[in-house]
Amino acid sequence: MIRTARDIRPGEAVLLTIATPATLSRVSVRAFGRDWTVFRDDRGRWSVLVGIDLETKPGVYSAAIAGGAAPMKYALVVRPRTFRTRRLSVDPDLVNPPADERERIDRERRELDRIWASSADERLWTAAFVAPVPDPANSAFGTRSIFNGELRSPHAGADFLSPAGRPVKAPNAGRVVLAAPRYFSGNTVVIDHGLGLFSLLAHLSEIEVKVGDRVAAGDVVGKVGATGRVTGPHLHWAVRVNGARVDPLSLLYVVGQRPAAQR
Repeated sequence: MIRTARDIRPGEAVLLTIATPATLSRVSVRAFGRDWTVFRDDRGRWSVLVGIDLETKPGVYSAAIAGGAAPMKYALVVRPRTFRTRRLSVDPDLVNPPADERERIDRERRELDRIWASSADERLWTAAFVAPVPDPANSAFGTRSIFNGELRSPHAGADFLSPAGRPVKAPNAGRVVLAAPRYFSGNTVVIDHGLGLFSLLAHLSEIEVKVGDRVAAGDVVGKVGATGRVTGPHLHWAVRVNGARVDPLSLLYVVGQRPAAQR
């Protein structure tokens, strides 16, 4: 049996606790077409962090739980969610990149795809997640952006209107798996928190870590900047959970410390 006390909506992270006999040595969960790694929480209970991708359609989905004498199924109900639309004017080359940048853009996309698929098979985070900057988020997750009149993919992160040079801290413990400039996201750091959970921190003015570094929650990984496709200094924080694009603020609600403006 899965225990959860919240409605589920697209773009949310949901922490589920599984009530099973104490003698079970392994439990597995499959939902939304993905296998989710189950772990023992601080109380010794079986738990699983599930991400509901922002483009998941409303409806009833089945979670299959295995590990006991008989597999169980549990219904997960995804409620409708409406995302807003925003219009922005940016450098035309960043909306429709020049042909000579296409190879770089494709290469960087493939690199990120490989990163999302190769998380550590152990949970590297233990303490509560924290916001990487103290400033409130000013750009809503899931927003549909229209750049120079052209519709683009939904906004898959949260933007914080932080001043240039503000230290950017690791949201939780993990291993740095990317620390490099990118065409769209500028100077970017990606932290693997283990079990398919990643943080991406973008548009940095400076990067202060390197690939392979182990970081703890609150360690400085860079500084706020305006590199990549931006209209001014800010921090973009994106989270992936087993490939699903989820709202970082949702992650703070379920396994972290809520920002003051969100409490």
